[in-house]
Amino acid sequence: MSVLSPWLLLLLLLVPLILAAYIWMLRRRRRFAVRYSSLALIREALPKRSRWRQHLPFALFLLGLTSLFFAAARPVALVEVPLSRTTIILALDVSRSMCATDVDPNRLAVAQEAARAFVEDQVDGTQIGVVAFADFAELIVPPTTDKKVLQEAIGNLTTALGTAIGSATLKSIDAIAEVNTAVAPSGLNLHTEDNPIRPNVPYQPDIIVLLTDGANSQGPLPLDAARQAADRQIRVYTIGFGTSNPGQMICTQRQLGGDVFNGGFGGGFGGGFGGGGAMRRYLVIDEPTLQSVADLTGGEYYRAENAEQLLDVFLNLPTQIVLQKQALEISVVFAALGALLATTAVALSLWWNRYP
Repeated sequence: MSVLSPWLLLLLLLVPLILAAYIWMLRRRRRFAVRYSSLALIREALPKRSRWRQHLPFALFLLGLTSLFFAAARPVALVEVPLSRTTIILALDVSRSMCATDVDPNRLAVAQEAARAFVEDQVDGTQIGVVAFADFAELIVPPTTDKKVLQEAIGNLTTALGTAIGSATLKSIDAIAEVNTAVAPSGLNLHTEDNPIRPNVPYQPDIIVLLTDGANSQGPLPLDAARQAADRQIRVYTIGFGTSNPGQMICTQRQLGGDVFNGGFGGGFGGGFGGGGAMRRYLVIDEPTLQSVADLTGGEYYRAENAEQLLDVFLNLPTQIVLQKQALEISVVFAALGALLATTAVALSLWWNRYP
């Protein structure tokens, strides 16, 4: 706890002075009292609790005055802010491999349903943005609290060739920087050490959730982008989705968007992913890299091979793991307590002395 006007704490020096004056008055009264020869008779006539009744109102009044003096200094306490201050960026892979049918009906359809369930599950007031990435990354929905807009955008995702995981991370950082002034945009060199995570510096309340079914094929390297997220204390939670046997790719007309080959897209790459070579290398989940991205930024890596597992991952993401703290002035609490104690002291004094 701290105070905004520390010089007003000097008022507390009046408390011992008032106490000393009270003790002096009591002793002075006793010196006058010894002049009465029948002092013993007077003491005998006093009620048994006269001593504590005599001093309790003053003690309460002094405590109330102390509380009021402290309130004048404007005390401040650190409190946890609501979750509505959190911004979550969903970075979703829309590469053509998301048309793989190893997860029925295909990976993209299942990922869309899980992402929409995640959006619906968030508390009202949580800002969510959506980044889609294939050969490049694009912010398709800036952080918003409008769940309807988010649901529609996720449902309208279309696929393209390529997987730019690093670009997606950088685009997500920039989206967070637009709504959180404590976060610098990507591209700025804020830290040069190998491990940019700074000890004793709290994480930002904002997080990135990145889902992919393959490996980075172009753009910035994922770990280079992750270092920028870590330097800004932004956690990245990575999700590797799909089985090790993707099978055939079949996209719906809606998922293909305007990129349709020969009237449709099914059984690409020789009827499936059975062949080897350089192409397959990018179609297999790069789990070591996704794990490293999560470790470097303080997030976590998850693996999901079917719709149930993916939905469970999305609905159990630790979006509440770190709560931001904010300074809140609590002088009104001390002022109310001081007023209550002082009022109680006056009331007791009047009540116990109502008879002459």
